[in-house]
Amino acid sequence: MNKKIELLAPAGDLERAKVAIRFGANAVYLGGKRFSLRSRASNFEISDIKEACDYAREYGAHIHVTINIIPHDEDFDGLEGYLKELENAGVTAVIVASPTIIQTVKKVAPKLEVHLSTQMSTTNLKAIEYYQRLGVDRIVYARECNLEEVCMISKNSPVPTEAFIHGGMCVNYSGRCTLSNAMTLRDANRGGCAQSCRWKYHLIQGEKEISKEDCLFSMSSKDLMAVDVLYDLMDANVASLKIEGRMKSAYYIASVVHTYRKAIDEIAQTEKPLDAERLEYYANELSKAENRPTSIGFYRGLPTAKAHLYGINGAGVTHDFVGVVMAYDQDSQIAKVQVRNVFGCGYELEVFGPHIDNEAFVVDSIINSDKENIEVANQPMTIVEVKIPFIVEPQDLIRRK
Repeated sequence: MNKKIELLAPAGDLERAKVAIRFGANAVYLGGKRFSLRSRASNFEISDIKEACDYAREYGAHIHVTINIIPHDEDFDGLEGYLKELENAGVTAVIVASPTIIQTVKKVAPKLEVHLSTQMSTTNLKAIEYYQRLGVDRIVYARECNLEEVCMISKNSPVPTEAFIHGGMCVNYSGRCTLSNAMTLRDANRGGCAQSCRWKYHLIQGEKEISKEDCLFSMSSKDLMAVDVLYDLMDANVASLKIEGRMKSAYYIASVVHTYRKAIDEIAQTEKPLDAERLEYYANELSKAENRPTSIGFYRGLPTAKAHLYGINGAGVTHDFVGVVMAYDQDSQIAKVQVRNVFGCGYELEVFGPHIDNEAFVVDSIINSDKENIEVANQPMTIVEVKIPFIVEPQDLIRRK
């Protein structure tokens, strides 16, 4: 069993990268301003990437950078210089989806590991052996692999493997979609995905609309949630467990990373699969993030219609993110809280963080920056004082049900 399996988290900007690491990620993957499939994320300048690498180093973590577009000839301009900058910044690995980029990395930035993106649809051992000969250091499985395939390949692979465990699933094969090209003139395979599969559509048959106004058609997959196969993946010596979501919020990343960190550590300690009670606990914890409805993806076989969203999209969110602890005085038990969403006196709130696990309290008073007692905190990014009857730390997060 791989007890030291890597938990790999996404980050769309520097704040989210630091949150992911602080809440338990062993590595973070992010995109630069070019060559990445998430052009709508804030993304990172080289200076930000260097700061992320320096921060990660303090925690013994690593930074991976996506260069996973399907490149056309004009996309190679500036690539060699960019790779050298990443190497000098302290990046551990680049995630690529082109044999040409693999060769370029090996030539100009040999200290960088090369991880083959899920975009390359790797589903078998022969393909992995081929990519190893090209110099690839890690393979990211296609999401279309089932659990039996992942476990068999990982036990026999000549290079480390990486598998997705949480987040968005593409309705197309390994992300190779052209809906955005047709509908928005944006190339999804060069960073321009508009998530057209998640739009709402009117269905017309002949001249008659057959969709209902309150249940328009969409064609997206449910999000992946694979907490119940963690033991199998760890037992098969998968090297890294990957969370999707570079467009997601800091709260989402903190919630999901925190939960998977606890689950992985529990399995590593017990060396046993999670029982039904613990699986339910972790599933409930994950539902506190900003999830869409979830499924097990391809791990238990080909997904049925129940793994897709064709009409009403019921959100799976049970909690709202309301604040960040900025400071705490143990003598007075007063916390300075940066407001992110509305809460008020009488609300039951819950705090979680790297060293605190879902401690609840009831708000009995709120004091604003003018030292006035207020009933409701409803001005985002302002600082208020709240009594919390247990020790909290700066950057712990607060949520309400």
